[in-house]
Amino acid sequence: MLNRLLFILFSLSLLINTLGQDKKEEESSGKFSGYMFGDYYYFFKDHKPGLNDQRGIWFRRIYFTYDYKINSSFSTRLRLEMSNEFNFEEATTMIPFVKDAWFKYKFSNQALIIGISPTPTFQIMEKIWGYRAVEKTPLDLQRMASSRDFGLALKGKLDEKGMFKYNIMFSNGSSNKQEIDKGKSGLLSLAFYPVKEFVIEVYGDYADHEGSTDWYTLQAFLGYKTKTVRAGIMYADQTRQSEDVEDQKMRVASLFIVGEVSEQFSLFGRADRNFDPNPQGDDIPFIPFDPTASNIFFVGGVDWHPVKQVRFMPNVEFVKYDENDDGITPVSDIIGRITFFWGFN
Repeated sequence: MLNRLLFILFSLSLLINTLGQDKKEEESSGKFSGYMFGDYYYFFKDHKPGLNDQRGIWFRRIYFTYDYKINSSFSTRLRLEMSNEFNFEEATTMIPFVKDAWFKYKFSNQALIIGISPTPTFQIMEKIWGYRAVEKTPLDLQRMASSRDFGLALKGKLDEKGMFKYNIMFSNGSSNKQEIDKGKSGLLSLAFYPVKEFVIEVYGDYADHEGSTDWYTLQAFLGYKTKTVRAGIMYADQTRQSEDVEDQKMRVASLFIVGEVSEQFSLFGRADRNFDPNPQGDDIPFIPFDPTASNIFFVGGVDWHPVKQVRFMPNVEFVKYDENDDGITPVSDIIGRITFFWGFN
């Protein structure tokens, strides 16, 4: 209760301070932008026998965004996403929904955001990885966290040079869906930039679920980025409380590297070690995982970008499973894809 009261008082003080300022009118501006990506895919083999030789072409995501700058302090965004939870069992059309809908107030080196906005969970890692069109970051892929939530966020620099940055969020814990329960989430990212090429991030969150089924997540990430090379290593540990059985652990480590070969070609590779089976594995869209076994996930490929907003990325995804509790080792998954991306702004 005290934390909520302090946060409300802080927000009110910001509002009063803003209303009391006598700023001259500034010109407003807005712009539309968007991008889309998908694949031609071929399942060479899969732990689900019915997916062997499955092939086709799909869009995985389409985004349409409007950004509006009110003045130097205030801005807003509305982003629509078109996608579906493709499960290889039912042919469905892509459904549009609100991905982002936020209002931002910038002051000093800070920003206060209200609405549906990106969570702090993997913003830094996803930016350095740079290949969301190829595959989600590990926590996103394994459904251990959401990329969006509805709430209040505060982020910025903790020092003048920007060596220390933070991103804190208080939210519904329901992603971009409507809230239907009393539980809430708290998320915090602290990042240290000793030099401009390196970042060290520690992250933690708490999700209050119904009954004694709360989730706790801790994550550490080390990233490196130059003009021609990007690399990162992370480890995350998530505990999911259970009222009936032993608490479930979800642990994952990941390593990736991206290298620019020329102005139009780059190479990329990533390996995720999933130390625990994912009970929701078979429900992961586009690349289901066997829910009974831990595994190692690999993805690697070539990025050809003939112009700035166009990319063609041949790649292979490979999942090698461990032996499960029944003494069975599921068949490995091998998926070949030609991923395409284009955008406009």
